[in-house]
Amino acid sequence: MFIGTSIKVIYLTLKIMIRLYSAALLGVNAVQIEVEVNATHKSDFRLNLVGLPDAAVRESTQRVLSALDNSGLSWPQGNSTINLAPADLRKEGPSFDLPIALALASLGMDEAMPLSDNYVIAGELALDGAIRPIKGALSITLEARQQGKSRVLVPEENAAEAAVVSGIEVYGIRSLHDAYLLLTAQRAFQPVSRENSNHQAPVYLEDLADVKGQHHAKRALEVAAAGNHNLLFSGSPGTGKSMLAKRLPSILPPMEEEESIETTKVHSIAGILDASESLVTQRPFRSPHHTISDAGLLGGGTNPGPGEVSLAQHGVLFLDELPEFRRQTLEVLRQPLEDFSVTISRAAGTLTFPSQCMLVAAMNPCPCGYYGDTKRVCKCTPRQLENYRRRISGPLLDRIDLQCDVPLVEYQDLSSTSLGESSATVRERVIKARDIQKQRTSNKLTWNAHLTPKEMRTYCQIDKETNAYLEQVMKELSFSARAYDRILKLSRTLADMQESKNIELPHLLEAVQFRSLDRKLT
Repeated sequence: MFIGTSIKVIYLTLKIMIRLYSAALLGVNAVQIEVEVNATHKSDFRLNLVGLPDAAVRESTQRVLSALDNSGLSWPQGNSTINLAPADLRKEGPSFDLPIALALASLGMDEAMPLSDNYVIAGELALDGAIRPIKGALSITLEARQQGKSRVLVPEENAAEAAVVSGIEVYGIRSLHDAYLLLTAQRAFQPVSRENSNHQAPVYLEDLADVKGQHHAKRALEVAAAGNHNLLFSGSPGTGKSMLAKRLPSILPPMEEEESIETTKVHSIAGILDASESLVTQRPFRSPHHTISDAGLLGGGTNPGPGEVSLAQHGVLFLDELPEFRRQTLEVLRQPLEDFSVTISRAAGTLTFPSQCMLVAAMNPCPCGYYGDTKRVCKCTPRQLENYRRRISGPLLDRIDLQCDVPLVEYQDLSSTSLGESSATVRERVIKARDIQKQRTSNKLTWNAHLTPKEMRTYCQIDKETNAYLEQVMKELSFSARAYDRILKLSRTLADMQESKNIELPHLLEAVQFRSLDRKLT
């Protein structure tokens, strides 16, 4: 929970009270919070901080006093109380430092420093008065605009991030002394221009043209990108499963502004946003190790933060060696893959993080990796094979739309000097298919993989012949109702790729053959 602040001064008999209107991060969104500072001059010096602060907030008083002293600013020598309200909401993080310091500097003057109600202030202080970057500057600025504020003061490193928000002036501040001069109008500062904020174009080092052979797997990758479908690669070691997965972001469409803002918010509160970026414009690719904990994957911790599934927002979550993950860890993915959000409940409250990403997984067909390989012998026993396959549950497989075998690459393909299609060429086809989906849903960012039952009844209708074939497949392969829905959604994507208004039998046939692992692994 990170705080931005505007300040109002109220004069009382023998004491001065300052009320601060703040924005605190709750999950990835900001909420309004009120801070009251009361100083009584006719008493011994004491600084009290109340309102359920965490350790970082409690320690802020020592940082603040040192920063004020080294910045040549004074503070009230009497009894000062800082109240953080509502008192039942736990306050977290060092972003209180700057507003508390400015409030105390105002109270320490013979006449209170005039401060505008239109400012929102957030920043961590160093002992020498320098201002360090904070988390969540974008969310704080969005909340400031919603509350009708017109100006935001943030650390200089966060200024470009905050300037993404239109309709509000953003000032990047280097030190407590600079903030003091700005608020007292003793020096003019220019706000950061939104037009000058650095929006870097995506740069992909991996290209699909680097992959030799594997035409069927490349087709699966393109189909998954076109409809935002989850994908599972299965094959022996060294067939290129990871290589293919790492090239998926390079064929996905450029991020919409709404997608960039949502992703930037998550990365900002997680503290992984590059200081040189104002917006995340390149789709994330997160690849956690199979030893990851539930909290690391979904989010959580003492002060709950986003996990890998949220950090992959509008990008790709790649789980290599899928059966090596703990089964319990994999099972907790089921709800986020359906609802596109993760809710973490703790005694102090409930936080929700977004989780709208593509799941791409890779696995070997057996423990030794060579089951079904035509050139190498599998040494696994039937029991080992069965135990290995049971590490992945049927309900999880149901949520993976495409399941593709990746065979060994032939020598002729490996030694060939000709390049395949580039990522740019494939990306154009993916964009074309997604444009059809946007037009169908009135420009909403709703891809085929996310169609609701009501939308499926409208857009995924099939004729009698196709329906009869699907009925036969459902009975013979014992597919679940969820698999039925995902086959229709995948068929809709295949039809869009061919610019076909209706789902036809060839589209359904190709969609069904991408479900072959269902009967192998359950």
